[in-house]
Amino acid sequence: MTTALGMPGLRRTGAAAERPVDAGSGLADRFGRTATDLRVSLTDRCNLRCNYCMPAEGLPFLDRKATMSRDEIVRLVRIAVTGLGVRQVRFTGGEPLLRKDLAEIIADCAALEPRPEISLTTNAIGLELRVAALAAAGLDRINVSLDSVHAETFAEITRRPFLDKVLRGIQASADAGLAVKINAVLLPGVNDHQAPDLLEWCLERGHQLRFIEQMPLDADHVWDRERMLTAAQIRERLGERFELRPHDAPRDGAPAELFEAWQGERMRGLVGVIASVTEPFCGDCRRTRLTAEGGVRSCLFSHEETDLLGLLRGDGTDAQIADRWRDAMWAKPAAHGMERPGLGDAGFVQPDRPMSAIGG
Repeated sequence: MTTALGMPGLRRTGAAAERPVDAGSGLADRFGRTATDLRVSLTDRCNLRCNYCMPAEGLPFLDRKATMSRDEIVRLVRIAVTGLGVRQVRFTGGEPLLRKDLAEIIADCAALEPRPEISLTTNAIGLELRVAALAAAGLDRINVSLDSVHAETFAEITRRPFLDKVLRGIQASADAGLAVKINAVLLPGVNDHQAPDLLEWCLERGHQLRFIEQMPLDADHVWDRERMLTAAQIRERLGERFELRPHDAPRDGAPAELFEAWQGERMRGLVGVIASVTEPFCGDCRRTRLTAEGGVRSCLFSHEETDLLGLLRGDGTDAQIADRWRDAMWAKPAAHGMERPGLGDAGFVQPDRPMSAIGG
């Protein structure tokens, strides 16, 4: 049995979202924000079945003809970088390593002028054998999803016994000279008690760890705000072994709030907490997203997408594509609607599409 992805509405911007002629050439919205960080999903396919994302039996994946080709991805990234002010490009999935042409996509984007900063979010399965080529192609840094360094817990969460492959991929990335960040989701009664162990593991190896609140983007729609670990609870778990002190560097639109991890008189390193649910940072969001089938999502929790791939395949010009992208971002909402506890009382409804079908 599989779970349907649910298709978002393909929005055609209308009068309510009309962008004034003096709105500028970048990806500005009505609330004074400008998107300079582009997240591009390369595929909705994944080789893990993390229980906070996918059902055990998997999902019906997109037909490959419906997803962007290498040339289409690079063209849209070029339009974003050279015409819309995007400075950072992150490739996501699903699992982007499942794209055999990943190194070529990175190389094409690294050749753009101005050159964007290029990063990758991955589960690191298979990374060990490919990271040298990715670094040579122009990859600047890498984020690896890793919720536990305990093999049994890793297998329980991901439903796959691949921890050794992930750890080898992380080490190979460091050996290739890439900056490595680790992303982790804590689940109550599963791995929340291991948070200090995971931080210790990262600090010993010089990797910055970022804990991410579990978000309502699971395919089974069983997310429960009352059961999720909040940012405050995550900091409390870490406080059992570390003293967390606020980091004084400007956040500058980054999703993670950074803390210094102290033990006694020694500052061991930094740890981040991404509190999308309980301490949202919507007011300084600088991200725009492309799904694997070329749809713009102005917010991770959007229910609507604006189709760029259809316009591109229909012989749309770069200027027409850029204008539609600007219109989509002009209509970005002020916030995702989870500002107050409880679904519904703040106008929030969980999107039909899970994270794997959106791109992080």
